[in-house]
Amino acid sequence: MIRFLGFVVLSLVAIQISVARADDLKVTLKAGDRIVFLGDSITQAGAGPNGYVTMIRQELDKRHADLKIEVIGAGISGNKVPDLQRRVDKDVIAKKPTIVVIYIGINDVWHGASDPSKGTLPEAFESGLKEVIGKCRDAGATVVLCTPTVIGEKKDGANNLDTKLDQYSDISRKMSKELKLPLCDLRKAFADHLKGNNKENADKGVLTSDTVHLNQAGNQFVADMMLKTLDSK
Repeated sequence: MIRFLGFVVLSLVAIQISVARADDLKVTLKAGDRIVFLGDSITQAGAGPNGYVTMIRQELDKRHADLKIEVIGAGISGNKVPDLQRRVDKDVIAKKPTIVVIYIGINDVWHGASDPSKGTLPEAFESGLKEVIGKCRDAGATVVLCTPTVIGEKKDGANNLDTKLDQYSDISRKMSKELKLPLCDLRKAFADHLKGNNKENADKGVLTSDTVHLNQAGNQFVADMMLKTLDSK
């Protein structure tokens, strides 16, 4: 019995170590890297003057001027996973990226809130995301997968679509472990930040301007989180 319990404990420890290693995967940047950020309106705005994509470009230019890293935004407003499937060849693969950051999932949940046919079912979200990831990897790119952030900033699961967002975030987390992808867990990072910084339990105004789209603080927060995954040195 003691031996059996010892075996169970060791097995659980091994599983925890394996999971930690999967979650802790990072990217090592190299000379000539071309990073494409693929997503929806959050990423489209992120490529603007005060957006997270621009912030990342500026920070990498400071840290690694010698590497001459190219940063490209490929976000389109309203996009869901099926949209990424349709345009990944033209908007990502054709640009010959070495790294692709996929930040998607908000519209897959949000658009289906009142009419499920306008959103993306969980199984289609998973299979479609796998297809997009597979195409990027087949083209030689490292893929960084991000969990979706928020549809409302209230704490402790008080927003209407929190349960659904958690479900889709879990799909991305599972995929990152199965496919051994670096994961930027924005969903968890936002939840942790809002617990300590949303004193009024407001539904917007801390990291978003309208419950979904990032304000300046939100763009900086996302840029900082992604840089922790993208720049391991």
